[in-house]
Amino acid sequence: MMTPDLALALLINRTSAYYDAHPPEYITYVERTHVRALGIGRTQDINRSVAVRVADNYAAMKDLPNGEQRVGQAFPIIPYFDPISAFGFSYFANLKRVDITLQRGAPITLRIPDEDPTVNVVVPYNSFWAARYAPDSTDAALHLLMAPTARVKDGFYPAEVIEDPQTQLPSRIEMRVAGGSDEIIDLDYKVIEGHWVIVHGTFTATQHAAFFTFKVIADVTYDDLAFSDTAPDPRLAGTPIPTTSPGP
Repeated sequence: MMTPDLALALLINRTSAYYDAHPPEYITYVERTHVRALGIGRTQDINRSVAVRVADNYAAMKDLPNGEQRVGQAFPIIPYFDPISAFGFSYFANLKRVDITLQRGAPITLRIPDEDPTVNVVVPYNSFWAARYAPDSTDAALHLLMAPTARVKDGFYPAEVIEDPQTQLPSRIEMRVAGGSDEIIDLDYKVIEGHWVIVHGTFTATQHAAFFTFKVIADVTYDDLAFSDTAPDPRLAGTPIPTTSPGP
């Protein structure tokens, strides 16, 4: 079995190549979000139909069953998102609302050393994420665990990646924050009609309100995902708004 850091690098490159090669023009879906505030025993459901223009994450949304309509970033996050990339993210949730802002960046491609017949072993070194195999990891289905190195002071990092043995793309990615924050993004993926997309997500973080401190968990299911080359809503027609990718 190859070293875990090389296995991670190859998986990242494979995922980035597929993500870049198979972007949909538009996605429609129904999101169902269940919000729990631990410690105060309260819950809330937020359900919306969403149509999104993928290039600039511009969406038309409607609260279900017959609620308010709005435009803006796809709620809660766009299903076409590669979290192992440079991205900007902010998250706030309580029982009245969930606010998530996502700025997608370019997928990462890591340089793999060229084969050299005179070298017996090549051990690439990732100076940001220290990877190791989970006990159930196999050559056919990778399960990798990562921890940030001393070079990583803050920001999200991939803490766990599980590979789908059929697609050889991640089926689950868990993102954590270095530097003390307890925010967690846990995303489940499937390949649907050739597109690698999120089908389920969990967002967890401690929130502070007045004199209260409590943990909020937002559990999201993406249903009825469909893809098209033409705008499913007239508000999404036109030229995508130029965006600036966040830095690493």
